[in-house]
Amino acid sequence: MAEANERANGSPNQELPEWNLVDLFPGITSPDVKASLKKSAKIAESLADRYRGHLRHLSGDKMAELVENYESLQDSLGRIMSYSQLVYAADMNEPDIGQFFQTMQERCNEISTKLLFVTLELNRIEDSDLADLMETPALSKYRPWIRDQRVFRPYQLSDDVEAVFHEKHVAGRGAWTRLFDETVAGLNFTYDGKSLNSSEAFDLLSSPDGGARQGIAAEISRILKKNIRVLTLITNTLIKDKEIEDRWRNFPLPISSRNLENMVEDDVVEALIVSVKDSYPRLSHRYYELKARWLGLEKLEYWDRNAPLPEDDDSWVPWENAKQSVLSAYEAFSPTMAEIGARFFENNWIDARVRLGKASGAFSHPTVPSAHPYILLNYQGRLRDVMTLAHELGHGVHQVLAAEQGALMAETPLTLAETASVFGEQLTFRAMLNDEGDPVRRRIMLAGKVEDMLNTVVRQIAFCEFERELHDLRPEGELSTDEISDVWMGVQRASLGPGIRLHDDYRVYWSYIPHFIHTPFYVYAYAFGDCLVNALYGVYQTSNAGFEEKYISLLSSGGAKRHGELLKPFGLDASDPKFWKKGLDVIEGFVDELEEVF
Repeated sequence: MAEANERANGSPNQELPEWNLVDLFPGITSPDVKASLKKSAKIAESLADRYRGHLRHLSGDKMAELVENYESLQDSLGRIMSYSQLVYAADMNEPDIGQFFQTMQERCNEISTKLLFVTLELNRIEDSDLADLMETPALSKYRPWIRDQRVFRPYQLSDDVEAVFHEKHVAGRGAWTRLFDETVAGLNFTYDGKSLNSSEAFDLLSSPDGGARQGIAAEISRILKKNIRVLTLITNTLIKDKEIEDRWRNFPLPISSRNLENMVEDDVVEALIVSVKDSYPRLSHRYYELKARWLGLEKLEYWDRNAPLPEDDDSWVPWENAKQSVLSAYEAFSPTMAEIGARFFENNWIDARVRLGKASGAFSHPTVPSAHPYILLNYQGRLRDVMTLAHELGHGVHQVLAAEQGALMAETPLTLAETASVFGEQLTFRAMLNDEGDPVRRRIMLAGKVEDMLNTVVRQIAFCEFERELHDLRPEGELSTDEISDVWMGVQRASLGPGIRLHDDYRVYWSYIPHFIHTPFYVYAYAFGDCLVNALYGVYQTSNAGFEEKYISLLSSGGAKRHGELLKPFGLDASDPKFWKKGLDVIEGFVDELEEVF
């Protein structure tokens, strides 16, 4: 446990960075926050009074003027919401911060409700009339944003109903999501006489001590079971909430709205899911059986899935070393990426220290184009933590580059949002592997990479199948904990294979996963991104002339282009079933290599 505590505190001899949010606002009690809210509310009222009910009569120049003001207001509101979200993620246990977070979400929601007319009325303009308006140069700049808004045209409801759905979010889905976040952030695990938060507890599942892994696995199950009633209620409520809205909008499938927001066709997503599921025996089943033999076991217990391999010395990676590894890998590929990445360290845009009340996991929050992203980590000194830093810094670089598209077009669909993050991981891993001369360490690193890829591809598609089954079952009535757990165990057995033994206390492990709560069906984007990057990296390896320039252009496009247009310069097509096989073949090749050296 001493080592686990050392990891949790970042090492006795180093300080891990904590972010400085002053670039957004000076503090939660700052008059600047109230002033910004007041100004935004006044502008929203003015725009509504001037334009509501009149969009179909506007000239192209007047429409462009409205959209420009709308974009500016989205940036202002986004700054307030981003600040409250980041302050809250840093300390979910502080009541004053929780109150501030909720109040800001409510106030921003009230203001943005006044602006719903912009997209609703824009979508009611006939295609031919809109085509004439788009001839105006000032408006044509926003063509990609208008295109993406009109994707939802067939599912748009009346203004009153849209306003109700929008306004009730903070007291509905938003409130239930907050309850989930605070419940999980408040979980307190006890092991070996020590009190641990979620990040520290789950980190112990990677301990070299099998007894520690088994012990913490049982403790995680015990604590989750203590909270399972409320976690089951949250899950049921949010699935029902989505089912009601989907029914009103006539979406054909529960996943359809996510695919539309990701700007990806249903058949492309289905091809990805089918391809990954077909690959289970060649990838995860084979690897975990290999790992069991490597560990001298007939089968892995579920708590052994992330166990280090026998030769792994589990060496500590100091923060400064992690920083240099990632930035040097970025520099070798693209000085532009390295320069942008360095800003995150130089300007305190990263919060890396583990502490009670802090959100678990990791993310890069883009905030707004007029500011810059911030990265949250829970750094505990493992090689996986270095890869997480590389991943989130990739997101950050992407978000900085995409900011030039402005508040309406900077956001990248989830399927492409994982491109830079996974590519950043790949660059860092390949650089570290090439620098490692010890064949044993290289084998350990390769195995770790395979496990990360399985977690990114196989595990996330299994998560997606779990969600699909729950959302299909929920209309028949509220699901019991046992019913949800039965689905969980079914998809886990199918994806992990016969090499892993799943015990009954694993049945509740679905309940802490935030993606199911925050963003239904988000998870397939990880697999999409990993397979896409594997194919993209293959192009880079075989013909890298001009690759960096095309890659930076891809990231800088933000949400202005669809995946087909972005991948075309690289000779890739995600609608081709062979595309997914290319990505999966990379993982299979790594497993082949490990079998040869075992």
